[in-house]
Amino acid sequence: MSNAPHTIEPRNPADAAVIWLHGLGADCFDFVPVVEMLGLPASHGVRFIFPQAPTRPVTINGGIAMPSWYDILGMAPARAINQAQMQESADMVNSLVEQQLAAGIAAERIVLAGFSQGGAVILHAAVHQPRQLAGLMALSTYGPTLESLLAEQTDAPALDIFFGHGRHDDVVLPRLGREAHDRLLAAGHRVEWHEYAMMHEVCPAEISDISRWLKQRLSI
Repeated sequence: MSNAPHTIEPRNPADAAVIWLHGLGADCFDFVPVVEMLGLPASHGVRFIFPQAPTRPVTINGGIAMPSWYDILGMAPARAINQAQMQESADMVNSLVEQQLAAGIAAERIVLAGFSQGGAVILHAAVHQPRQLAGLMALSTYGPTLESLLAEQTDAPALDIFFGHGRHDDVVLPRLGREAHDRLLAAGHRVEWHEYAMMHEVCPAEISDISRWLKQRLSI
């Protein structure tokens, strides 16, 4: 977790932040091109922060080392993961939230975003986050720890969550994303489900919907 995040500063003083985690095997630059594609107004004050996952062996990929937020130990009957590494990654996310708070960004103007494995981490990190965040973007992801986390008593505020998933995704099946959505909905969180004619990726229609949602959540 020692790698410094890649950060894109706005032209104007930052008054909001998006902390965006990449997926398994990718890097902190994976979603950098999407920032420009969001078409935010030139006057926006959103700081984009892209952390880098540590490189470590991934069991389901034959033990090959690659950027990974946590090890995936098995796929069936449900994905088995390294819980300690998941918590380590979630702690990193919450540490970045604390850094933004210390830099003067209000909690309600901080968005957590993640694709695939990165999305699982931000869901884990946010469920018991004591502060009211602006929202979460859970992209082509799932919630391997949600069942146990949501069973714990908590007075954490409800989250606004954008779920985006490809209906042809053969890496993280749509039903896994929908299951995470449904668990969070049942727990009282405010969730949106968006499905696209794509695989394990992002597409222009999804980026357009993310832009709309982000502008709404941050009033820009």
